[in-house]
Amino acid sequence: MPADLPRLTRSEAPRPNVGIVHLGLGAFFRAHGAIYVAEAMAASGGDWGILAASLQSPGTRDALKPQGYAYSALQAGPEGDTARVIDVIEDMIVAPEDPSALVAAMADPRVKIVTLTVTEKGYCHDPATGDLNLSHPDIAHDLHNPLPKSAPGVLVRALATRRVAGLRPFTVLTCDNLPENGKIVRRTVLTLAAALDPDLAAWIEAEGRFPSTMVDRIVPATKPEDLDRVEAATGHHDAAPVIHEPFRQWVVEDDFVDDARPDLGAVGVNLVADVAPFELMKLRMLNGTHSALAYLGYLAGHGTIADCAADPVFARFVQHLWRHEIIPVLTPPPGTDLHDYAAALLERYRNPAIRHRTWQIAMDGSQKLPQRILGTLREAKTPCPGLCLAVAAWMRYVGGTDEVGQPIDVRDPLAAELRRLADSGSTASETVPALLSLRAVFSEDVAQKIAAPVTEAYATLLTKGARAAAQEIAG
Repeated sequence: MPADLPRLTRSEAPRPNVGIVHLGLGAFFRAHGAIYVAEAMAASGGDWGILAASLQSPGTRDALKPQGYAYSALQAGPEGDTARVIDVIEDMIVAPEDPSALVAAMADPRVKIVTLTVTEKGYCHDPATGDLNLSHPDIAHDLHNPLPKSAPGVLVRALATRRVAGLRPFTVLTCDNLPENGKIVRRTVLTLAAALDPDLAAWIEAEGRFPSTMVDRIVPATKPEDLDRVEAATGHHDAAPVIHEPFRQWVVEDDFVDDARPDLGAVGVNLVADVAPFELMKLRMLNGTHSALAYLGYLAGHGTIADCAADPVFARFVQHLWRHEIIPVLTPPPGTDLHDYAAALLERYRNPAIRHRTWQIAMDGSQKLPQRILGTLREAKTPCPGLCLAVAAWMRYVGGTDEVGQPIDVRDPLAAELRRLADSGSTASETVPALLSLRAVFSEDVAQKIAAPVTEAYATLLTKGARAAAQEIAG
């Protein structure tokens, strides 16, 4: 920490009680949900302080604790940076250090909502089917141990504790990028609860609430040089700031236990009866093209989404995806023009102040592809060469070597299996079927439907490279 700059600290204002426990405190929630909650309390009051929990490691806790869990949120726009202090996190628990403390905190009757950003893989489910993976090591542990490791396990044990105490359940509000995310977390919780205690599962099914949500804000990983950027904007040293774009959106099904929630509508949250049209729009139009650009752009040598969007070939390619492949299979949400939404997305991608790394977006592709790209391919009635090229680019990426022979640091829960399958053949006609056989990613119907065009796209990548392959489609 620079000697001449004071460290950011929590304000001396009176503190609210904890009303929300958040599992998986990463940069996204701190740049999105936590800001909305802070603004809702400022607008309408209420005890909605957040107790955060890490299910993995102490790094975020250790960075935030000396600051009283306050942190800077730096909005990075084309016109420059603006910063604000977010002071809504009251404390943080690192679950592996004391899982019983987290379960006890979630059983506190003042806690009305448990929010989650644990990423797709944190739900321990099969992305191709949505079913809880009962053989997942953390789930296997949670079936036989009262101190849980997994997010579903923590939820089930805390709900069980509340039931025994005669308390109402909390609302489970997932904020991860999954279609029907509320239904997925409900399904995993009920499956695990039924395996432990069928009466508990029946109580959760009858009394619990699992609203689906759609979240949207580009939040790149904070890099070491961003600390200097935040110091310049604030005059304070902050060990754990977050960087985000100006745009934000949160769509929430208004279905909470006993209607207990912050006044989210007062601060711009869309409270709706059905999130599905919004989440499909965002997952397929934003996240789907993000993943497509991540794999193709990385292979072509582009380090960020802004770099991709500044390349006229990839700009035209992504416009092709929206216009000809993605929008035709979407139902627009009420009052939304999908072509206007696409134009706004491209402007967001071009924001030079947001350096969202293609390598970061490429992580965990085996979990992301089914929701972001394969759903569109399943429903499409006409050929989708661009999305098939994106799938082929993912296959080339997980092989672990880029177009100039350099190694790729592939981060994926199935990385070893993906590498084995990618290495099982030397030609497109050998490699593509091997990877399409992976049922954790590709359902049999989708694998059969896309086998020929993905094989052709993979062969083009091998002979011409990612940029030229994209140019053939973009025109």
